[in-house]
Amino acid sequence: MSNTDSFIEEVTEEVRRDRLYAMMRRYGWIAVLAIILIVGGTAWNEWRKAQAAQTAQARGDAITQALSATDPAERAASLQVLAGDETEAAVVAAFLAAAEFAEAGDPAGAGEVLSELAARPDLSPLYRDLAQIKRLSLDTGMEAEDRALTLDALSQPGAPYRTVALELAALDLAAAGDVETALSQMQDLLVDAETSQQQERRIADIMRALGGTPELASPALDGRGLAPSEE
Repeated sequence: MSNTDSFIEEVTEEVRRDRLYAMMRRYGWIAVLAIILIVGGTAWNEWRKAQAAQTAQARGDAITQALSATDPAERAASLQVLAGDETEAAVVAAFLAAAEFAEAGDPAGAGEVLSELAARPDLSPLYRDLAQIKRLSLDTGMEAEDRALTLDALSQPGAPYRTVALELAALDLAAAGDVETALSQMQDLLVDAETSQQQERRIADIMRALGGTPELASPALDGRGLAPSEE
């Protein structure tokens, strides 16, 4: 390389360096700000996670403390207080409170908690429908017409607890004296693809208690837990 080429290369390098320094002096604050934002955002995110974990632990401890009471009515009242906000722990507390009210012989109290849970628009349909199913499973004093309308809505295609709602509707028919229609609907449930084996066994037992003869679709289990080939 000649002296001229070497000189030109050195000058070009100096120009590049001067331009770089000028850009750093002019725009360097942007890089510094970006670093501050990244570090600050990371710190904020970690703090938020720590706060959420601390809150969840506190909620869990409160639920455990409420369940430690010896009286079901006292447990139910404490859990109902914890069910008053819009956290995931509150949903758990609400279901537990309903169960404690039922154990304490207060189905109306259980129905109130479950009704409030079912009416929460922020919950997924999975939890709202489950609250309705639990409410319908208890004798909470719901009017027959309201009960029938609720079961009809819960038994629509695609509903998460469709087969359970159909089972409850059939039980209502049997309780009203229409055993023949109830047995027919239960038989339909036995061959429904969405009916679980546990539910099949339960329905088969109910049908036998009502004087019916369940016809199980192979390879479903019968009401005694045996496949047809094992009889």
